[in-house]
Amino acid sequence: MKKMLPRGLLALCCLLGASALQAQEPALPKLIKIVVPFSPGGSNDLFARALGQKLSVKLGVNFIVENKPGASGAIGAQSVATAEPDGATLLLNSVSFTTNAAVATKLPYDPIKSFAPVALLNRGPMLLIVGNATPYKTPADVLKAIRSPAKDINYGSAGLGSIGQMASELLNSSTGGHAVHVPYKGISNAVADMMGGNLQIMITTAASVAGPLKGNMIRPVAVTSPTRSNFMPGLPALAESVPGFSVESWWGVFAPAKTPKPLVDRLNREIRSVADTAEMRELFARESTEPSNMSPEQFGDYLQAEVVKWRKLAQERNITAD
Repeated sequence: MKKMLPRGLLALCCLLGASALQAQEPALPKLIKIVVPFSPGGSNDLFARALGQKLSVKLGVNFIVENKPGASGAIGAQSVATAEPDGATLLLNSVSFTTNAAVATKLPYDPIKSFAPVALLNRGPMLLIVGNATPYKTPADVLKAIRSPAKDINYGSAGLGSIGQMASELLNSSTGGHAVHVPYKGISNAVADMMGGNLQIMITTAASVAGPLKGNMIRPVAVTSPTRSNFMPGLPALAESVPGFSVESWWGVFAPAKTPKPLVDRLNREIRSVADTAEMRELFARESTEPSNMSPEQFGDYLQAEVVKWRKLAQERNITAD
């Protein structure tokens, strides 16, 4: 028969165990800067500010956001790559971190070796959309059109190396399609051309076309995630027609390389805890994304796979921003 510890002694053991665990937690810097490599107001900036505010309250540490735009995010990323690896400087970046690395040959940092992946914050699908002037209603309609030598199909994106271009070229590559890239300075200009009948298809985020979608001025055809999305359950996944096709928007937090692993692990736990709150879930839902639960190691593997995928595609399709 097992002997039971007295209730008071058991409570004391639990208290001592919790205290020992706390004592083993690495101390965080009193001030932590989150660098956003883009201008204020975008999704990276909004997520960084919401995350910093919640972490400040939770941990009693001052988090500040510093915007360092330029060179498609490279200027801000470099400032973090060269910062002291003490946890005081973090980078909040998105999927463009990997697509930019795929098409730019002269980056002042290595997307894998120069950073310690801390936490994948959130991720979700993009949308394949078409203009109302087109007859396309299903993924099969779009695939037939982009494969047809008799059709002149154009697709739009926010520019060279953007996730919209890379996702569309992945669709070309995966299906034998020949849709022609038309780069724009911003998605709003591409949508205007689509509504005017000058652009046939585009892959972009749901948030970037929320107004035209709500007004039925453009038509959604599919999501780019491996399976159907909880945010748009009525839309098929492109993978149902193109097996293995998968493109997701994501946002993540990075530290400089050589940041101590115990510090990275603690930041990962704290960020994941905050990202799973109702307020953050609501914020992520505006981008049709959900919080991630990856460890730093899992995020590192995910990042490596993303870089390899986009570099391979850029080489195959001869895509370069230099």
